[in-house]
Amino acid sequence: MSTTHAIGRRKTSVARVFLKEGSGAITVNKRDYKEYFPTGTLRYKVEQAFALVGNTGVYDVVVNVEGGGITGQAEAIRLGISRALCEINPENRVVLKPEGLLTRDPRMVERKKFGQKKARKKFQFSKR
Repeated sequence: MSTTHAIGRRKTSVARVFLKEGSGAITVNKRDYKEYFPTGTLRYKVEQAFALVGNTGVYDVVVNVEGGGITGQAEAIRLGISRALCEINPENRVVLKPEGLLTRDPRMVERKKFGQKKARKKFQFSKR
């Protein structure tokens, strides 16, 4: 089987995901994903699509991810894996779509405005 390629994004993170049949090894930026993601929650997010479809341990995953923090990266990887699984077998879409794994989360950080401390926070107001 050839390698399936998909892209996942979340906030400023971009994950390029490559799926091919194998033993179930997941590599993120040339490191094992259990080493790359320290918490169980983030590991669960990466494995979630496989668990729902029932393909745990069937595909080898190689991921190049950049930008953002580790939570955004984990969710970008989840979207990329979900898209790749749908490309391999369109029937997976029926399982993944209701769980929201094929939806690109559009929320981004609001820009800082001039004359303010942050996006919405103002400088301290002094009456006198």
